[in-house]
Amino acid sequence: MKIIMLLGSPNRKGSSYLLAECFRQGAQEAGHTVEMIYVAHADIHPCTGCIYCGYEGPCSQKDDVESIRAKILDADMLVLVTPLYYFGMSAQLKTLVDRFCAFNSSIHSKHMKSALLTVAWNSDDWTFDALETHYKTLVRYLNLEDMGMVLAYGCGTLSMTKHSPYPQEAYQLGNRLK
Repeated sequence: MKIIMLLGSPNRKGSSYLLAECFRQGAQEAGHTVEMIYVAHADIHPCTGCIYCGYEGPCSQKDDVESIRAKILDADMLVLVTPLYYFGMSAQLKTLVDRFCAFNSSIHSKHMKSALLTVAWNSDDWTFDALETHYKTLVRYLNLEDMGMVLAYGCGTLSMTKHSPYPQEAYQLGNRLK
C-alpha cells in the first residue's frame, strides 16, 4: 500500500514528527511505502473561493498543491499529522485540507484509507473532541476508511512524548495495516 503522510507541524522534529516517524517505521516494516510531505513548509495558499477549479479541476493558484494533489491521488492511504492548536488541526494543515475542494470527487471515488496522528499539551478527556469530530467528518465526506487515531494527550514537549505510550501506539497503528 502507498501511504502519504501530511505533516502539519511547523516544528520539523517535534512531537508530531515523532509520532509520524514511529507510524512510518511500523508501516514500512509491514511492507508499505510511506512518503512524508511537510505541508507546514510547503508553498500553499488559502482557497480563495473563486471556483476556478469547478470543484474538480486545477486551481487558479500556482503553488505546491498541484504536486501534493497528484501524490494524494496516487496513494492508497492518507495520514493527517498535526499538533493540536486551539482544539483543531494546525493552520498549515487546514489550509491544505481546504484546498481539497478542487479534488473532492477524486478522493471520494478512491475510497482511500486514513488515519490521524495528533499531540496536545492538555490531558483533559475533552481535549481532542473538536479535532476528532472534524477528522470523522472528513472521513465521512471524503469516503475514507478510518484505520485509527493516535490522540497523544499530555505531550506538550518532545521529551513528554518520548516518555509516553503514544510513539508505540503510532508504530503499532502503522504496523498492523493490511
